[in-house]
Amino acid sequence: MRANTRRCPPSRCRSRALAGLGALLLAACGGEPATPAYHADETPTSLSDWGQLSIEGGVLQLAEGVEPYALATPLFSDYAGKLRTVWTPGGAARYEPEAVFDFPVGTVITKTFYYPENVDGTVERVREEGAPHLGLDLGEVRLVETRLLVRREAGWLALPYVWNTEETDAILKPVGAAYRLAFAEDGAEPTEFAYLVPNRNQCAGCHAVNNTTRALSPIGPKARHLNRDLAYADGAANQLGRWVETGLLEDAPNARPRSAFWTDAAEPLEARARAYLEINCAHCHNPVGPADTSGLYLDEGTPFSPAYGLCKLPIAAAQGTGGRKHDIVPGDPNASILHYRMASDNPAEMMPELGRSTVHAEGVALVRAWIAALDGAC
Repeated sequence: MRANTRRCPPSRCRSRALAGLGALLLAACGGEPATPAYHADETPTSLSDWGQLSIEGGVLQLAEGVEPYALATPLFSDYAGKLRTVWTPGGAARYEPEAVFDFPVGTVITKTFYYPENVDGTVERVREEGAPHLGLDLGEVRLVETRLLVRREAGWLALPYVWNTEETDAILKPVGAAYRLAFAEDGAEPTEFAYLVPNRNQCAGCHAVNNTTRALSPIGPKARHLNRDLAYADGAANQLGRWVETGLLEDAPNARPRSAFWTDAAEPLEARARAYLEINCAHCHNPVGPADTSGLYLDEGTPFSPAYGLCKLPIAAAQGTGGRKHDIVPGDPNASILHYRMASDNPAEMMPELGRSTVHAEGVALVRAWIAALDGAC
């Protein structure tokens, strides 16, 4: 039996109770439910001013008109769970077969990072982003941050908001933040790690997917990542079909590309590994991305060739090679730079270099199995 029953630590429960009492008093005085808003010029210091999310009855809820979504294979972020949402003030996103959808000005995309929390304040790993998408019970989870991408006339703006101790609101932290957290599961000794909230410049490290323009862009909302079912309040449905029906997406054909679920053992091993590498690496490792000089391109459209790392000599890896000669050596993950850097938590060696301080053991195991199954030699 588990030693740590999941519920909020006593000190945080007391803070939440006082905050909840304040919310009840406010409601009695005529407080209004959250209403989604787009701020074209000013940048609110409080997440609540955007009206995308609200706390109702101890649960983080989506405001009316705010749509949850999930990716077939999500980006790894130190085992945090993520609640993703999208809202537009009017108009639909235009379908793109390969690229991120073209969202209208005023679109607000949110991503809330959280962990299941134990009574002693330790947290648990979220190994699959399967649930919950329609609400988070604050007695069960610790909210850490909510990142916003806002589509303004001049382009996308990235904003990191950090949740207060009482979990009543999140405050804009353009310089980022750092937390010492500890994983504790199944009676094991707690394992500490550093959770880093990116500053606005670091947001660009991933979201400036074109190294020439340096313009920010979402990463996940592509047809192939969204072409999956999601459990909505009124039943399960295909996300792209739902977006079309609700008017959130236009010009979508009936035939749409689809990425593999990296955790689905019934899908081909190569498809799962490449889907994982695309979402975790290809925003930098593509022909126009920040890692364009590496010559290693990990988007799903790159043929499995030297450009995808097959028997490829490193160009700009420096000490990150670990003495290895090729990015991917068929049949030999131990000799492959790609596997070595994924399995490292040394900031001078690890890849991805942003967005994590721990090793994604399951992701590393997937890529290791794929490389080990490859035929050939260098």
